[in-house]
Amino acid sequence: MAGRIISGKRETSAAELAERSARAAEGLASLGLQPGDTIATLLRNDFACFEAAAAASLLGASPVPVNWHVPAEEAGHVFRDCGARAIVLHADLFAELGAALPQGVPRFIVPTPPEIQRAYTIPAERCALPASAAPWESGKPSGGARPPDPSDPSDPRLLADPAVVCTAGTTGPPKPVRFEAETPQQARAGRAVHDAVFGIRGPVTTVITGPLYYAETAAYAVHALRHGGTLVLMPRFEPEALLALIQKHQVTHLHMVPAMFRRLLRLPEDVRRRYDVSSLEVVVHTAAPCPAHVKRAMIDWWGPVLNEYYGATETGPIALCTSEEWLAHPGTVGRLLPGVRLKVVDASGEDVRRGETGEIYCRLPIGRDYTYQGDDRRRREAERDGLVTVGDIGYLGPQDYLYLCDRRPNVVVAGGVMIFPSEVEAELLRLEGVRDCAVFGIPDDDLGEALCAVVEPEFDARIAEPEVQAFLGGRLAGYKIPKVVVFSNKLPRDESGKMFKQKLKAPYWNAPRRRI
Repeated sequence: MAGRIISGKRETSAAELAERSARAAEGLASLGLQPGDTIATLLRNDFACFEAAAAASLLGASPVPVNWHVPAEEAGHVFRDCGARAIVLHADLFAELGAALPQGVPRFIVPTPPEIQRAYTIPAERCALPASAAPWESGKPSGGARPPDPSDPSDPRLLADPAVVCTAGTTGPPKPVRFEAETPQQARAGRAVHDAVFGIRGPVTTVITGPLYYAETAAYAVHALRHGGTLVLMPRFEPEALLALIQKHQVTHLHMVPAMFRRLLRLPEDVRRRYDVSSLEVVVHTAAPCPAHVKRAMIDWWGPVLNEYYGATETGPIALCTSEEWLAHPGTVGRLLPGVRLKVVDASGEDVRRGETGEIYCRLPIGRDYTYQGDDRRRREAERDGLVTVGDIGYLGPQDYLYLCDRRPNVVVAGGVMIFPSEVEAELLRLEGVRDCAVFGIPDDDLGEALCAVVEPEFDARIAEPEVQAFLGGRLAGYKIPKVVVFSNKLPRDESGKMFKQKLKAPYWNAPRRRI
């Protein structure tokens, strides 16, 4: 494995990563950490993400990346829920969230590197190690016994799939998901699936565009590194910066989300033409259905290199389609992968006919079973006939092409009629001057729920509520037109493009005086 990782002006090789990870594992073992323990990380995109994950794997422990965007109280709950025996975090995040760390749990502080400091405009004093904290380097003592074969960068334990990962937390608090131990057969089969889904079968050059605390981003990065790839880390996603990196490094592969496509397409035409992206071979995207007009525009620009896949933390990849397949089946999130079992059921749990909408239950036969840490009841409620659901609503079309409508928690029922906010959002994004939007249900005394749209306008754009409603009125049925339209300078998305709708909905549902 001759891979390497680049971040700003810094670079490390896979062999150096393996050596540092082995020393870290030794230091963690000296603190009493054992197989089965969990090591939580609160890190921005940095070498330490890989070091901590590999060190945990060498110990037989599980790394648990935590979303550093969550509030301090919520982060504290995640640390406790996953049973963290040690915590590794960046210095600026320690300064911000240190009070939320569980007492008595060793914490190791990673200096926040210059490229991250610049990307987030973090004061320099917050990026340095606090005098009272143990630096991450202290977990890497020299000498003594080491785990078996720690200097071999091809040792699969250095890049093992984690036993515990956290859900995204977009429709509720993040929950640690604990997987059963992976068998060698499952490991081989799982990597073959990722070969197909990510389009990686040998050394590639890729930019890590999303945060490494998300399972899909981390899985992609690790898979590329396993194949000897070159990984260029972005501290945070910036559209023109990505184009510059593609041209500079002759990038061949990318892993993205639809929100990134929208930001790229907002660049002026002369900026887009300034960069050569002809090196791109495979660009996979996931996390949310991509609006049709956005995907067509990206294919027109980058060529038929976009592959879409559908899956979840709990299920792994379930469906995949190429650009050519999507153009032939517009709107699909992919064709079921070989061996996938899937059914769609209605509200009463009865199977619906092909083409009818319902809740999706599925399973990949090679997948590991799982439970939600400390919440076995939630895991039991997610299963039906041996298949599991993450709350996605959709339908199965001809030739086993899968289509998504929305997430169950997002579905709005107004006067007994079911409305999928994602459909309204896709149309609203076509309105000139709309930079981003979120549509959700709010309490309504007459209908039970009504639609509310929160719109983030483009800079200097002047849009009013009647204009939004009139635009949608010419495209959607009347009951799908938001009753309330409000405007925001910034919607709560993170770097991966995931929208935290719960933050937008909470004021309406938690404050009865705001009922409409």
